Amino acid sequence: MHILLVASAFNSLTQRVHAELRDRGHRVAVELALPGTDLTAAVDRHDPDLVLAPMLRTALPEAVWSARTCLIVHPGPPGDRGPSSLDHALHDGVAAWGVTVLQANAEMDAGDVWAAASCPLPPLGKSDLYRGEVADAALEAVLLAVARFASGTHVPEPQTTGRVRPPVRQEDRRIDWHADPTELVLRRLRAADSRPGVLDELLGAPWYLHGGHPEDGLRGRPGTLLATRNGAVCRATADGAVWIPELRAPRTPGAPAPVKLPATLALGPLLPPLPELPAPVDAGATGAPRTWTDITYREEGATGFLTFAFPGGAMSTAQCRRLLDAYRAACARPTSVLVLGGGRDFFSNGIHLGVIEAAADPAAESWANINAIDDLVEAVLTTTDRIVVAALGGNAAAGGAMLALAADEVWCRSGAVLNPHYRLMGLYGSEFWTYTLPRRVGDTTAARLMAEALPVGADAARRLGLVDRTIPCSPQEFAARTRRLAVRLSAVPGTQARIAAKKGRRERDEALRPLAAHRADELARMRAVFDDPAAPYHALRRAFVRKEPATGTPPHLTLPPRPEPAAQPETDTAGGGRVRHRTGRT
Repeated sequence: MHILLVASAFNSLTQRVHAELRDRGHRVAVELALPGTDLTAAVDRHDPDLVLAPMLRTALPEAVWSARTCLIVHPGPPGDRGPSSLDHALHDGVAAWGVTVLQANAEMDAGDVWAAASCPLPPLGKSDLYRGEVADAALEAVLLAVARFASGTHVPEPQTTGRVRPPVRQEDRRIDWHADPTELVLRRLRAADSRPGVLDELLGAPWYLHGGHPEDGLRGRPGTLLATRNGAVCRATADGAVWIPELRAPRTPGAPAPVKLPATLALGPLLPPLPELPAPVDAGATGAPRTWTDITYREEGATGFLTFAFPGGAMSTAQCRRLLDAYRAACARPTSVLVLGGGRDFFSNGIHLGVIEAAADPAAESWANINAIDDLVEAVLTTTDRIVVAALGGNAAAGGAMLALAADEVWCRSGAVLNPHYRLMGLYGSEFWTYTLPRRVGDTTAARLMAEALPVGADAARRLGLVDRTIPCSPQEFAARTRRLAVRLSAVPGTQARIAAKKGRRERDEALRPLAAHRADELARMRAVFDDPAAPYHALRRAFVRKEPATGTPPHLTLPPRPEPAAQPETDTAGGGRVRHRTGRT
């Protein structure tokens, strides 16, 4: 079918729907519902078989839904209505939720139900859940609804009951630091972790607080700051404390929208002297006191696990350097397999555009950041004494996707989406992509991926060669599944032979073209862009981090690309050799 996605933004869910529908042979185009857009004319121009709205903040025009079947994805169970569905669920602390695909009509969220799916809601941030459990449920419901529509025989069920819940406003998110217990504070923070944040007062100034993590060990006068750790601040609650990783200043009339930044960087000179607390050695271990850190390392037998989780998947210069230090320390351990990643949300999205935008000299910070991430990728590429596995529980893009490709094997949760390209940010790209991408997918496919700049679903990535293994599981199960597979890999007799062969393979590749040559060529192109104030990168970066509204649907989304090859069954086995776990390629 020809399916038109109408969305307010090409966000993570819209990207996943786009990738998964293409993966099943559909022709998929996108039209963004932007202010001033004539959606009726746009839909008529596309003339699709089906209109699907994965994320739509405004109502479709009657001229559209009265003439065509239009399906709306609502992040709530049947009967739930209103624009803040997931926010209410997190505020209420519910353990289970759902997603409904319903037909558009004159009343928001009240149309006939084509499909619905349920999902758990672990106590995590809204954006993490939206990309994880909620997206999984949305895809289940979308695929069922599309199949039912294609059958031509399905009759959707009318909603007989419903509850319209109001939008969640800042007054509903307000935290009383002197009275609210930690768990209530966390629910407020988690329900607004990405946007809009919780508006609060801190050190005598208004700030939007983004993200919240519990702290069991620190105590202090409620509302006061107690410590810092890797850019985050710890703030006392009525009965404990929470870590807040990021802050954003309110917008000043007439000024550009402020950028969300690591909390200590945002506060700058306002921050009083506070102890910088290193993470406990057992941070993240089962049964350890709850605290927050963005990098952890642990071992199980001959397998090391280096896990990192940076807000939004962005990696600043400082974060890249800290992760490189942790990687080198992990490589000093007597292990045969090292798992890089393994968390449930973003793997990495590359350099930190927000920190770059806020820098006194964005060009210089861009240069420092790209060199820092290149250093990290080079360390992975030149590791020849163990097998390195990149474990992607969530999405990866740009330099973050290339960081994954530097590993010997890439394991990917079935719900993850990859964006292995740079051009939408006006960049040529670095992170040794000119070496790693063609060696995995070939020159022709590498060029196509870079030019199309479209999201790739996990199964399509496996067939293309971007990914070696897809792991069908929930976000919460990914770490445990990865752990078991990695421990098995370290015990396979053939693993030592693979390690022995790595050094020779790297030496042969180095003789053909040194890594230094790839890096120099890539960085020369990047520096030319960074140092050119008129280069599109600077305006594109600014628009992205300051959430400036788009002026139109990007052209590469408006024309349906060719569908991905139809999905084939896969096997999920742990072999001793370098076996690509997909069909049609060895």
